[in-house]
Amino acid sequence: MTFGGAMEFSGLQKNRSFYMPELPSALQKKAMQLRYGDPTAVPDLSDAQAISRSFPLTYGQRLVHFLSSSFGIRDSQFLTEHPVMRIGVVFCGRQSPGGHNIIYGLYDAIKTHNRRSTLIGFCGGTEGLFEQKTIEITENIVLAYRNQGGYGMLGRTKDQIRTTEQVHAALNTCQTLDLDGLVIIGGVTSHTDAAQLAETFAELKCQTKVVGVPVTLYGDLKNQFVEANVGFDTICKVNAQLISNLCTDALSAEKYYYFIRLMGRTASHVALECALQCNPNMVILSEEVASSKLTLFDITKRICDAVEARAEQGKYHGVILLPEGLIESIPEVHALLQEIHGLYRKGVSVDKIASQLSPWASALFEFLPSFIKEELLLSPDSDESAPLSQIETEKLLAQLVEIEMDTRLRSGRYKGKKFNSICHFFGYQARGSLPSKFDCDYAYVLGHVSYYLLIAGCNGYMATVTNLKDDVSKWRCGGAPLTAMMTVKRLHGPRVSLIGKPSIHPAAIDLTGKAYEMMLHDAEKLLMDDLYRNPGPLQFEGPGSDSKTISLTVEEKDYIGKIKELQDYLDKVKKIVKPGCSQEILKVALSSMACFINILSLMSSHTTEGHSL
Repeated sequence: MTFGGAMEFSGLQKNRSFYMPELPSALQKKAMQLRYGDPTAVPDLSDAQAISRSFPLTYGQRLVHFLSSSFGIRDSQFLTEHPVMRIGVVFCGRQSPGGHNIIYGLYDAIKTHNRRSTLIGFCGGTEGLFEQKTIEITENIVLAYRNQGGYGMLGRTKDQIRTTEQVHAALNTCQTLDLDGLVIIGGVTSHTDAAQLAETFAELKCQTKVVGVPVTLYGDLKNQFVEANVGFDTICKVNAQLISNLCTDALSAEKYYYFIRLMGRTASHVALECALQCNPNMVILSEEVASSKLTLFDITKRICDAVEARAEQGKYHGVILLPEGLIESIPEVHALLQEIHGLYRKGVSVDKIASQLSPWASALFEFLPSFIKEELLLSPDSDESAPLSQIETEKLLAQLVEIEMDTRLRSGRYKGKKFNSICHFFGYQARGSLPSKFDCDYAYVLGHVSYYLLIAGCNGYMATVTNLKDDVSKWRCGGAPLTAMMTVKRLHGPRVSLIGKPSIHPAAIDLTGKAYEMMLHDAEKLLMDDLYRNPGPLQFEGPGSDSKTISLTVEEKDYIGKIKELQDYLDKVKKIVKPGCSQEILKVALSSMACFINILSLMSSHTTEGHSL
C-alpha cells in the first residue's frame, strides 16, 4: 500500500477538504501562555502505591493549562522558544473519523512556529514504528487528507507496544531518527502502552517525549480529564441515521422487529447515545445486564414480554439496540467464554474444546444454536478477549425470542401474529465516514495541543480539551499525566487475591449519570408508543452541523473548570484569613476547614473500601 498518496475525491470530499477547523482563543496566540497546576493523584488512593512504584519517574506530574487570557496570571509562563523539532506520529488501534485532522493540527502548529521542524509519520501503525517505516509529512499530504475519514494517510496494523521487544524497538526507532517527540493516536490500550513507553524513555534518558491523543470510536476513553474521544460524535451520528431509517421502515411495514448490534466491547456508549438520538423501542446495555446479573433467559423473557405487550396494542414491529459486548456481560456466557479461552491457552485444539468443558458449561454450550457455538470457539483477539465483532448476539436473541414466542403461541398465552425479525450489525459502516464538524475541530485542536505539550517538555501526558459542550472559542486546552488516569483492578476470591497491572481502563456507562437517567425516564413511552426520531444524515454546514452528542451536552463534565473554581475559592480563603485577621474569622475558618477535611477523609476511605471489594 502507498501511504500519503493522492486520493480520488467526490464533490463532497472536495468541499470538506476546504473546511478550515476552528481553534479556541487559547491557541490563537503566537506566544503560548501556560500554567502548571497541582501535582496529580489517582482516582483511588489505594492504587497510588502500585502506580507510583510502576511509574516512579512519570507519576504525580502536574496538570498543564493553556491560558486564553493575555494578562499576567500568577505562576504562568510563556512558550516563546520554538527550536527545530523532529516529531513522530503513529496511528494505534482501530480507525476512527477525525484521525487525519490530528496530524493536520500537529503539522500546522509545528510549521507555524518553525518551518525547519519536521513531522514524521510511521506507516502501518506500531509495526511501522518498530520497523522504522516512515514518510515525511508535507503540506501536500495534510491538505490531501484534511477533514477526510479513515487512516489512509499512514494506515495501521498492530495495536500494541507492550512486550519488552516492542518497547525497545520503539526506543531504537526514536533514538535512530533523533525524535524530540512521539505522538500516539489511539484508545485505552494504546495509552496504557504510551504511559509505559514514556516511563521507559525517561528511565533510559531518551530525549523523546511521549504524548497521547484520545481517539476511539467506542467512546470509552473517558475520565475526569477526558470528556470525549475523537470519532465518537461521527460514529453515533452516522449510526443514528441508519437506525432511524430502520425505525421508519419498521413503522411502515408493521411486521418486523429489527435487532441491531452496535460497536461497544466493554462499554455501551455508542448504543446509549444512538438510543438517545433515535428513540428505539428498547436498548439493552451491557452495564445493565452485568449490574443486575441478568441471564440469557432473563433477557429473552424481557424482550418477549415487550413483544407480547405491544401485540396487545396491535403492534407487531419494533427496534431493539444491543452493544456487541452484551454477550460477554451475561454471567453464564462470560463464564463459558472464560473456560473456552482457558482451554485455548492450554493448547487444546478447537475440535476438542467442546468435549473438555465442565458439565455445566457443556450443557450451556449444547443448548446454544450451532452458529453461536462456532463463533464462541473462534480464536481470542490479540488481547485474549473474545472476538466480539464476530459473535452474532443479535441473531442469538432473535432466535431465542422467536422460539419463546412460538411456545407462548402454542400454549395460548400469546394470541397475536407470528414473531418476525431482521438482524443487523453496524460495526464498520460508520468508522470510515467523513468526520463531523465537531470531530474535525476537536481533532485539529488536539493536534495543536500535542505540539505545545512537547515544546513544554511534557512526557507521559495526554492532550486534553474540556468544556466541549460550549462553543469552540470557549474550549479549555491542556494536558494531563497518563498515570493520573490509571487504576488497578483487584480480584478477590476465597483463596487468592489478584492485583492487576496499573492500566487505563475503559469507562463504563454511569448508571447514575444524567444520560442514562434521561434514557430511563422515557423508557416505557418509547417501548409502547413508537416515538421514533430521525436526526437525518450527517450535516457539515447549516442547521444541525454544530450539534453534539446528547450524552456530552447533558453531563456535567468540566472537571478542569471545577478544579480551577476550587483553587479560586482556596485563594480567596488565603486572602481573607491572614495574620492579623479577627479571632472570629479565624475561629470560623478553622471550624469550617476541620469539618470539610473530615467529610473528604470519610469519602476517600469509603471509595477505597468500595474499590477493594
